[in-house]
Formats: sequence, structure tokens, C-alpha cells
Amino acid sequence: MSSEIRLRSEWLSLLESEFEQPYMSQLSTFLRAEKAAGKTIYPPGAQLFAALDATPPEAVKVVVLGQDPYHGPGQAHGLSFSVQGRQRIPPSLQNIFRELQNDIGMPAPPHGDLSRWAEQGVLLLNSVLSVERGIAGSHQGHGWERFTDAVVATVNEGASPVVFMLWGAHAQKKCAAVDRTRHCVLTAPHPSPLSAHRGFFGCRHFSQANAFLEANQRQPVVWSLSS
Repeated sequence: MSSEIRLRSEWLSLLESEFEQPYMSQLSTFLRAEKAAGKTIYPPGAQLFAALDATPPEAVKVVVLGQDPYHGPGQAHGLSFSVQGRQRIPPSLQNIFRELQNDIGMPAPPHGDLSRWAEQGVLLLNSVLSVERGIAGSHQGHGWERFTDAVVATVNEGASPVVFMLWGAHAQKKCAAVDRTRHCVLTAPHPSPLSAHRGFFGCRHFSQANAFLEANQRQPVVWSLSS
């Protein structure tokens, strides 16, 4: 798969052994078969590894873990919770912006493209990196979870302290092995409309993340998405 899809060289050197495992070959075969069957897969192939491409391993300051990409046309572009262009802002992201406003006073942005965060070291990683159009969770159980486990382990083993923002039980379970003596692990319910009122609102993760980064001599994240 590594020869077919662009992946930042710094990540490829750290994850090369994963691409040599049988599960990745099986995942590649699955994706090709889905496309050959005429199914539309999101995000486009060139953006499957967009989160890793945007944020090199040594630059990772914050990890925000999602489950799988948005499954509507034109939404997913490889960054968790993010939508490209002028797509309508999904409910979970609206709630993330609401908490940002309450936490640090950030005005609600006019778009949902989180690329600016990724460029500053926020790894916007989904557990599963592809999905069939219109069918949430359709690519779970085909190998992506093992690959993204390896990404999380790589970040955990890195030299610099990192903030893990773990929203919901899925993210918290996925990052259970993160070394809390080195890294900052912030947990809260998922920002979806079903659970945000159970403790996501008021979690103040964004100000806590920046306080931890500054305390560890790392540049804080500018969370504003305004021009």
C-alpha cells in the first residue's frame, strides 16, 4: 500500500514494519475490491493519510482521536472531525466550537476545516481511515484499527510530551496504553449531540492543553480558525 498512496516519509520510516504485515496487504486488497465493485470510498485515496501528512511525528503536540470519516459527499478529507471547504459544519464539530468559545473565547468560525490545527501539531487521527459513502462504520474491522494503534504507540514513544484529548469511550479505550507519567491525557464524553451535555461542555480541554504545552516548553496551539 505504501507504494500506492502518499505518506510522509518521517511517518513511513517509523511505520514501515506495519506495511510489511499481512493485514495491510489484506486491507489494500479490500479497498481495491470495494472500488472495483463501484462503491464510493471517502476520503479520496490521496487523502487517506492526510492526518499524518499534515503533522510530522516530531511536531505532534496534541492528538484528537475520531472513529471513522464522515460518509457524506465532499465532507471527509482525512482529518478527524474536520470538513473541507464550505461544507456544513457537522453537529459534533459545532459542539467542539461551542466548547472552544466557552473555554477560550474563540469566535465561532465560518467553516469546519481544521487544517490550521493540523499544521500546528494537532494530529487529527481517525481510528479507521476510510468509509463507504452513506454507511457509517462500514470499513471497521478490516485492519485500519491495528494500523492506527501503531500510530498512537509511535506518538506515545516519541521524545516530546503530548496532550491526548480523548472524547468518548472509544477514544479512551484506544489510547489506554498511553504513558500518563509523560503525557497529558484529557478525557470527556464525546462531543456528539447525544453525549456532549454529559460533560464535554465545560471540560476546558483546549486551555488545559495549552497550559500543559507551555509548562513543557512547547508552543501552545492557536485554536482560532479565522483568517
